[in-house]
Amino acid sequence: MKIKKENLKKTISKFANKRILVVGDLILDRHVFGQVNRISPEAPVPVVWAKSENFKAGGAANVGMNLIDLGAQVTLCGLTGTDEFGQRLRSLLSKKKLATNFIFKDKNRRTTLKTRIIAHHQQVVRLDWESNDNFPEKITKNIIDKLKNNFNKFDAVIVEDYGKGVVNPLLIKELISLCDKKNKIITVDPKEDHFQYYRGVTTLTPNLNEAQIATGMKARNKNEIKNIGKKLLNKLKPKSILLTLGEDGMMLFEKKKIKHIPTAALEVYDVTGAGDTVISLFTLALASGATSFEAAQIANLGAGSVVGQLGAATINKKELIKIINEKRN
Repeated sequence: MKIKKENLKKTISKFANKRILVVGDLILDRHVFGQVNRISPEAPVPVVWAKSENFKAGGAANVGMNLIDLGAQVTLCGLTGTDEFGQRLRSLLSKKKLATNFIFKDKNRRTTLKTRIIAHHQQVVRLDWESNDNFPEKITKNIIDKLKNNFNKFDAVIVEDYGKGVVNPLLIKELISLCDKKNKIITVDPKEDHFQYYRGVTTLTPNLNEAQIATGMKARNKNEIKNIGKKLLNKLKPKSILLTLGEDGMMLFEKKKIKHIPTAALEVYDVTGAGDTVISLFTLALASGATSFEAAQIANLGAGSVVGQLGAATINKKELIKIINEKRN
């Protein structure tokens, strides 16, 4: 289907100062870069000679980074530990001018840290430190109370569920209720075993694997993919589902129509954070007055750019406009 470039660019021009609340699991991503010259004498594993490292905001924090780079005003709601990694993550967020006054601290909980060891442009191993138990009910209620008192400040809500404990039934029930009462957009990047939480949201943005697990169905062709999307749409009653299909692009499901959007990626180097870019762009476009199909087109173009970069990458408005101008219909 032909892309209406002027419509998309008009939507992007409205991104500035949209107020987005991002609720979910905050993650610190660490990349260690090195080279391999030998196999360990202690075990049949490569010895990585570390040369450098960097830290990036991941999970819900990366969604916030995406939104900031696109011109939005962002408030993050989540939890870290009081450890050094929590401090480092909050420092990264503050430097980007993300509002962190909704980020809670728990001295009994470890900040989620994902360490990727990379040698010669190949990931050798990933090491995760995390807690994935649900929050204590007291912390959840504190979050809910603070959100209720400030909810009019936000134009839309994104829920970023990485299964680390922030997204629990009580919190999601209250968030959906608040959005319904205040007529706010609420989009969810779901965890496959939490789909039952999300009934009645504006949009779900699962990948195909998550959707297959959630429905118990396998997709071997386009018709079976359509059946999965229809089942989720009928069961959970969102206004739409944006199903991401990797190298096959995306499929948008609405009540009476299904549209396939071919991938915009020229080269896939690292899919880390691609889902974060999708939900950031899709939600921001909806908040700026786009139709679901226009929002999906914008999200697809942005995701096609970030998968060509290492780690949890972001895209800004200038880059997005350039991609649209260069796109052949």
